[in-house]
Amino acid sequence: MKIAFVVGEPSGDAIGADLIRALRTLLSGDLELVGLAGEAMQAEGLQSLFDIDELSIMGVSAILARLPQLVRRVGQTADAIVAARPDALVVIDSPTFSHRVAKRVRARLPAMPIVNYIPPTVWAWREGRAAKMRPYVDHAICALPFEPETMRRLGGPPSTYVGHPLMKEPGLAAILANDAPLAARPAATPPRLVILPGSRRGEIDRLAGDFGATLTRLSELLPGVTAVLPTLPRHRTRIEAEVAKWSVKPEIVTGGAAKWQAFAGADAALAASGTVSLELALSGIPMALAYKLDPVAYQIRHLISAWTAAMPNFIVGHPLVPEHFHEFVRPEMLARRLVRLMTDTPERHAQLAGFDEIRRLMAVHRAPGEAAAEIVLGLVARGRG
Repeated sequence: MKIAFVVGEPSGDAIGADLIRALRTLLSGDLELVGLAGEAMQAEGLQSLFDIDELSIMGVSAILARLPQLVRRVGQTADAIVAARPDALVVIDSPTFSHRVAKRVRARLPAMPIVNYIPPTVWAWREGRAAKMRPYVDHAICALPFEPETMRRLGGPPSTYVGHPLMKEPGLAAILANDAPLAARPAATPPRLVILPGSRRGEIDRLAGDFGATLTRLSELLPGVTAVLPTLPRHRTRIEAEVAKWSVKPEIVTGGAAKWQAFAGADAALAASGTVSLELALSGIPMALAYKLDPVAYQIRHLISAWTAAMPNFIVGHPLVPEHFHEFVRPEMLARRLVRLMTDTPERHAQLAGFDEIRRLMAVHRAPGEAAAEIVLGLVARGRG
């Protein structure tokens, strides 16, 4: 069997690699791979059409600046997939790129099943995208428990929740192995803060100064507090340059194992809003979230239809985690918020109780990759009809 993949960033690459391993197991190794992938999927035998780092961009401004290059790569990728004539196409995340490829492939290979693993966040903004997916996506495989119902309500393609691949992360699995209720967990003395200013250059640039000022003020309000800042190896030099300007300096660590170790020892977090908020919730770390859009995205913020941008809030259905955007990213406010999260307060206990509920709602009894693989192979067996 031949399966085509289109992946645009490292998070999707890890999900794709997990799916490939599950497909290979179910097919007893009889699997040919084509398409676009990162290092993890290449290690599983997929020779990528080009380096997906070209697609690792974020923000409207960055996308517009590189639009001609993106359009050219969309055409190249679609042409290669059509020429390969696979049994199915799986597009993972990165909808700005991957869905454009899927549309072109559907127009030229209308009978071939197309699966979207990690569909667009239609629950956060531009809800109309759900219905627009139906002509070229046969099934959406979801990593958040509320997404299938959202897709149904918005007229999107058939969807299935299979669990979040994050749940298989060894570092998180070690934390989850301690299944004692989070709500009763006290903060350490002195408490430890984990700081996460983002995984992309623009996020770091826009938030680092405010996060540094917040840590300074927090150390005044809560003497003895310590802090750790996990970052990706490629951002370490930039982070070190930013932290050099801070009057109170956190410990900087890099690598996945170091990040999960930092989470295991943290009492609260100050983080850029994003997927990391779900990692923190599952790890049982009370948090305050902050975000600043890039200048172009800020001008079209009216397109955001969601009542929250925090995944933990969507999962539990109420504003569990506080969010601070743009002019409300105020160090004094953030520091006072963190004091309440790092000491024995109703705010801390409420978040921890909410995180217990998130763990319950996200629990699955099968590995996500295995469930996803069965969906893909089922579509191939049945055909689009």
